[in-house]
Amino acid sequence: MSNYKNFIEQIIEEDLNSGFKRNELCFRFPPEPNGYLHIGHVKAIALNFELGKKYNAPVNLRFDDTNPVKENSHFVEEIKNNIKWLGYKWSKVCYASDYFGQLYEWAQYLILNDKAFVDSQTSEQIALQKGTPTTPGVNSPYRNRPREESIRLFTEMREGKHKEGSHVLRAKIKMSAQNMLMRDPVMYRILFKDHHRTGSSWCIYPMYDWAHGESDFIEKISHSLCTLEFKPHRDLYEWFLQQLPKENKNLPKQREFARLNMTYTIMSKRKLFHLIDKKIVSSWDDPRMPTISGMIKRGYPPKALINFVKKAGIAKRENTIDASLLEFYVREELNKICPRVMVVTNEIKLVITNYPEGKQEKVEAINNPEDESQGTREMVFSKYLYIEREDFRETANRKFFRLTIGKEARLKNAYIIKGEKCIKNKNGEVIEVHCTYDPKSKSGSNSEESKRKVKGTIHWVDIKSSTNVTINEYERLFLNEKPEEYEDLIKCINTTSKKRIVGKSEKYVSSLKKGQKVQFQRKGYYIVDDNNNGNITFNKTVSLRDGWRK
Repeated sequence: MSNYKNFIEQIIEEDLNSGFKRNELCFRFPPEPNGYLHIGHVKAIALNFELGKKYNAPVNLRFDDTNPVKENSHFVEEIKNNIKWLGYKWSKVCYASDYFGQLYEWAQYLILNDKAFVDSQTSEQIALQKGTPTTPGVNSPYRNRPREESIRLFTEMREGKHKEGSHVLRAKIKMSAQNMLMRDPVMYRILFKDHHRTGSSWCIYPMYDWAHGESDFIEKISHSLCTLEFKPHRDLYEWFLQQLPKENKNLPKQREFARLNMTYTIMSKRKLFHLIDKKIVSSWDDPRMPTISGMIKRGYPPKALINFVKKAGIAKRENTIDASLLEFYVREELNKICPRVMVVTNEIKLVITNYPEGKQEKVEAINNPEDESQGTREMVFSKYLYIEREDFRETANRKFFRLTIGKEARLKNAYIIKGEKCIKNKNGEVIEVHCTYDPKSKSGSNSEESKRKVKGTIHWVDIKSSTNVTINEYERLFLNEKPEEYEDLIKCINTTSKKRIVGKSEKYVSSLKKGQKVQFQRKGYYIVDDNNNGNITFNKTVSLRDGWRK
């Protein structure tokens, strides 16, 4: 398996065997800074940066910032932080906006070589002339505009002498081309919008297809790796590169791979923004969002995301990966690193009747049985404890292995107890459970009594020393496995995807800092969202087991 190469690696190997120099390999990850990165982007990030590692080749982080309407510096910084968090380092940061001057000069070159022209039609008129996949388009009446006139108008567009929508620059290719993207595509439009880096220096902005390949060329990218939806763009990508005034036998190669699709998840930035706009989620980094920032806030470890996308693989055909696979890798990583703590979220009072009044003692708890190096911690034990309401039944069948009247259970890390009676309120609800304990059965004491086997083990916290915790319980945002099929996402929203509850925890929890991850025993994995002077809030990362599998 170690010799396995995905089809992208096979392409690179073929190029190297055909004479391409290894030291000329160069890759890039080119996000548009118009939103937050999501789990789908992790696949592209990992692909490019892992190739960089494998071939000891540079990998650029390039921001394709050609649309000032939707892009800003906040998105730029968040993208940088996300990539660092994933554990990758880029060779250099580049911006398409750095190349605006060069792109403008090359556009002039195309005009002078009769490969581009200024079109003065409206966008609606241009669209009507495009034709259909089965019928050719119609030439613009400005297609044969004299080069000198197009150069003059293009210069005036650059100088801000014309209104938005009055002119565009179009490539002159072929209106009957089978690939509709080749039917004289727009290269530049007029936009009087300040750019996050260039300010008001420009009022014409290049279109993606014009800027992208040329940016690759400037940066000497060897392999421009895109998702499958860009495959129809390859013809245009190559045509633009071929028109450049400089010859280069090693022009960038665009190659496409299947994007990541995942159940219960949407990847469209437009739809993700819609969720924010409609206040279905709080922000781009809401823990229910598939964004990297949302997953950070939810407590997902970076290695889990990398392992997940590697397992998903690099393929030529689209497929959909079960979201539970990502959750599996999350659990796998958290299980290794998380200390176990006790938290009770629906408490009921437990009184140990034969335990001395006023006495407190320390019991030792193992932080992580998977990693002895994490050591142990002390817990306070006393006569009055909290246990989970679901861990007690007044009467129960043989399959109930927790606490009931007349039967024994073990308090984790502590003693064996036996249920004696319960006290109820006027509504018949149990409000207090009385039990007795075996003083010789303390866990770890190595006594014969401590070695007695009882079927049920329950967690607990000491009442007096307990800490109040607020817990954000998260579940999947969508009820439907394929939410992308819904234009109106509201129809498949899980309205109970977030619940806020209050619990009681052992004292140790109050010392945790923001970002620290723990396992609540028998419940799941959680991350500290905030700890403000002991007022601690947790976000649920994932349950201990996959509760969504049927």
